[in-house]
Amino acid sequence: MKTNLNTLLKTAIIAVAATAMVACNEKKFHVNGTITNANDSTLYLEDMTLNGPEAVDSVKLDESGAFSFSGKAGNAPEFYRLRIAGQIINIAADSTETIDIKADYPTMSAQYEVSGNDECPKIRELALLQQQLQSQVNSIFNSPNLGIAAAEDSVQKVLTAYKDKVKNEYIFKAPMKAYSYFALFQTVNIGNMSALIFNPRNSEDDVKVFAAVATSWDTYFPHEERGQNLHNIAIEGMKNVRIIRSKMVNNIDASKVNYSGVIDIPLNDNKGVTRHLTDLKGKVVLLDFHVFASSSSMKRIMALRELYNKYHDQGFEIYQVSLDSDEHFWKTQTSALPWICVRDENGPDAQAVTVYNVQTIPTYFLITKDNVLYKRDAQMKDLEAEIKSLL
Repeated sequence: MKTNLNTLLKTAIIAVAATAMVACNEKKFHVNGTITNANDSTLYLEDMTLNGPEAVDSVKLDESGAFSFSGKAGNAPEFYRLRIAGQIINIAADSTETIDIKADYPTMSAQYEVSGNDECPKIRELALLQQQLQSQVNSIFNSPNLGIAAAEDSVQKVLTAYKDKVKNEYIFKAPMKAYSYFALFQTVNIGNMSALIFNPRNSEDDVKVFAAVATSWDTYFPHEERGQNLHNIAIEGMKNVRIIRSKMVNNIDASKVNYSGVIDIPLNDNKGVTRHLTDLKGKVVLLDFHVFASSSSMKRIMALRELYNKYHDQGFEIYQVSLDSDEHFWKTQTSALPWICVRDENGPDAQAVTVYNVQTIPTYFLITKDNVLYKRDAQMKDLEAEIKSLL
């Protein structure tokens, strides 16, 4: 169940990370315009399918920056993007309309004019709002005066305000529109982590937003692949939220929170011994959420080993939580590790993942000698320097 949801979210995020375009029947849609200051740059029109991006057409721009693309229209909203390197323009088209774009490189993502379709300005508004949100989040996590609790509280407030605005002024007003679908899969970066703004994995309110759009798509675009994908995400999200709520009610109580607010993680290590995070009081602790089956695991373990060898004798410890599904593989990978490594068999649905707000893997936190959460990875530019400052 959780694998299906992760897969659905992953493909959906890829499909709408930048743009939306609506097409219908078997006619052609057209995208024309000019992008100045992009001489000799290649402009791509890409179809953002549920399986990833597929090139539709491309053109090498001349000094005038003029371009003209067309593609086969479908029976339901389909998603595309105009791209030069990392710069993209969000567009939406109804059926066979011709969209006109005027932009200037390299600021085309934020500064462009679009005409020919009523949804295009809405997509542009949402993209600009997302950029403003990202700027707010960056400012919060770059503030030297905020601790981890204050920073996360501030981020949560700006995220809540953003979601309230978008769902009330865009999604709920017209859930059948392509820009509403687009809004569902907007992301925000916190440090090196990218997460859905509307997250149906662990938010009951966000599941309701997905469900509103899914219901509308079921009505307006029955039997279409994207609508079915939305519907499945909403259903899986509802199930997942119920599971999380049940675990929180049954497993989290006041006895698990010590005076400093650190929530304990009691799990078995690779020798079958139950280890408690709160037992490490008196040490500087790196709480690390990890998946050994990931392609980047070896490189990360080497970096952690270097830190451990340097600072363990000075009072530094690593408490590593594995979310791997294969217990035998995990034990094999951790047999020679000198630090504490535990495993939660629930993987992404683990209680600790929820209570520590882990959105991506790897994610890590520093905990002071007094068992106080100090900072999370997004707030640390130099992990080694932060460790030395706490020892």
